[in-house]
Amino acid sequence: MTDSDDALLPLDAVRPPASSKDTKGAPAPAPERPVARVVVDSPLPHLDRPFDYLVPDSMHETAEPGVRVRVRFAGKLVDGFLLERADESDHDGRLMPLERVVSPERVLTPEIAGLARAVADRYAGTLTDVLRLAVPPRHAKAESEEPAKQDLPPVEPSQTESAWNAYPTGPSFLGALRDGRAPRAVWSALPGARGWAGATAEAVRATLDGGRGAVVVVPDGKDVALADGEFARVLGPGRHVALTADLGPAERYRRWLKVLRGQVRAVVGTRAAMFAPVADLGLVAIWDDGDDLHAERLAPYPHAREVLGLRAHRTGAAVLIGGYARTAEATQLVASGWARPIVAARTTIRGLAPRVRPAGEDAELAKDQAARQARLPSLAWRALRHGLENGPVLVQVPRRGYLPALACRHCRTPARCALPPTRRTAPPPDPDAGTAFSIPEAPAEAGHLCHGPLALRGGHAAPYCRWCGRVDADWRCASCGSPRLRAVVTGARRTAEELGRAFPSVQVRTSGRDGVLATVPATRALVVATPGAEPVAEGGYAAAVLLDGWALLGRADLRAGEEAVRRWMNAAALLRPAAELVVLGDAALPAVQALLRWDPVTHAERELGDRAELGFPPAVRMATLTGVASAVRQMLDEVRLPPDAEVLGPVPVDEAGHERAMIRVRRSGGAALAAALKGAIGVRAARKTPDVVKVSVDPLDLI
Repeated sequence: MTDSDDALLPLDAVRPPASSKDTKGAPAPAPERPVARVVVDSPLPHLDRPFDYLVPDSMHETAEPGVRVRVRFAGKLVDGFLLERADESDHDGRLMPLERVVSPERVLTPEIAGLARAVADRYAGTLTDVLRLAVPPRHAKAESEEPAKQDLPPVEPSQTESAWNAYPTGPSFLGALRDGRAPRAVWSALPGARGWAGATAEAVRATLDGGRGAVVVVPDGKDVALADGEFARVLGPGRHVALTADLGPAERYRRWLKVLRGQVRAVVGTRAAMFAPVADLGLVAIWDDGDDLHAERLAPYPHAREVLGLRAHRTGAAVLIGGYARTAEATQLVASGWARPIVAARTTIRGLAPRVRPAGEDAELAKDQAARQARLPSLAWRALRHGLENGPVLVQVPRRGYLPALACRHCRTPARCALPPTRRTAPPPDPDAGTAFSIPEAPAEAGHLCHGPLALRGGHAAPYCRWCGRVDADWRCASCGSPRLRAVVTGARRTAEELGRAFPSVQVRTSGRDGVLATVPATRALVVATPGAEPVAEGGYAAAVLLDGWALLGRADLRAGEEAVRRWMNAAALLRPAAELVVLGDAALPAVQALLRWDPVTHAERELGDRAELGFPPAVRMATLTGVASAVRQMLDEVRLPPDAEVLGPVPVDEAGHERAMIRVRRSGGAALAAALKGAIGVRAARKTPDVVKVSVDPLDLI
């Protein structure tokens, strides 16, 4: 820490110049490289840089680059990482010594430290925030355990045909990995429940055969479990680890240490695995990069696809971006020549894809009473009935819950909570009044009501508010006074209940937020699932119905069409070849056409062209500023934007006075935009401005 930083610290943290009396009790410096450059755990963006500390002679052996340390910063003891040791410091005064080395384990490798710095600069964040995502919290017991010695048997050569032989360029891609080269590919996977995991495992094995390591990132724990089984089969036991958040802190840290110490060189996991410290990295892969689970919820909100791309660029590793559908971002990489496509021949696709039939807005219900109760078009009813004769069938419902949205049955006005807020702060006392005014409970006036949307948890339950959580049993429509309700949106549990009545002799299983099924047997069953929670059926589903296509396509989202195609194809890929798939959507819509032809590439290329014409990512780089209106406007006035930057807004985002502004630049100006925003954030932090402005670079939710 240097003198130039004293002005940024509290007065009690600024020490006077060292005197001869002060140096008498100072610790002796290390005989070699006595200066430690430390990144301290500070949330202040204007202090996002390393600080110099003295390495005492007693810590000379343990204070190595990458270890966790404790230092005194701004008068407090804080955690930090030792980035490097140096012979001298640019600071002319006396350096404060390291307080202690927390552990001699070098948990921050130079490669991950450099990657974290690049990610922080890419997303206008701080190095400390990225390191919180990259390095898991220490678990002392797991760290002190002696690593188990493993005598791994040699891997037997595979006796089955490679899944990559179905793609014209697949064998050459594997050959490049074995030869230690760095191919970059965007892979459009063929339909098949387990095909993607087996093919990814083969790519990892080819990388390991070439003497390098691999990192594979998948959206959720269900996909991790599927990939974990295929990796064990293809690579052999003990040659990889799976990293997920539900392992618990001890087991997760134990597995992470195995990667750090070089005991395994292959990792599969959710988005946190993108920072796994694999040595000599040869392949980074991401499956289903369009899933929003790949976007980090914590600052600086990095996306796994972008982090892996940065990591591959810095290390010279190969890249594999795979999915049944294709995102506009992956299409941009292909269009720019940065990556090459891996796509199967049309004849191969037609032989494996399901038979898709759109139901549109079919108003004619089956004459069978059970079908009328289930509210299914006749085409969907017949597909489920015929499919149940051969095995399990899948029903995808876009919304979870029972009845998540209600309206007045008479006038169709959305049902809103008519109860007062659960708590309301009293206004300041009137100086002209004799006593202070207090509100024990808010009056039931139009401006003092909750107004949250009503929903139902079950068939015999009273409506409850999704905002305040209270039951509004005496609800009446504010427009017409009717007490009767109707469903606007039907959730997965209500759909399962209706299908159970329509097919009384068939077992109904649900998979969603309350419990996700990984697999289901090949026996006769109705499986109702929300998007992303579809379990894998043994041997594939005999039929499937994709309900309420309008709910996906009608969302106010830039990615609505792309997301609908992705969710539909992920469900359709679980079917048997040539099985019947019914989608409730208009056949003339581009998203439905992409599913009918099983052609996500053309849809993604059209999506990219539309966004380029309108000036939306990934054709441009964009950032959003969200916060209190005055703070957003002040930051827009102060930030030094690149010359070609365009500011859109700000516009209100809620009733609490928050606004959001969007800043758009060309792709080449992304780094300058991030640097400008980071500088503006640092200025506001140095001034101790109370109102925080959230900065997101290339966020998923633009509209």
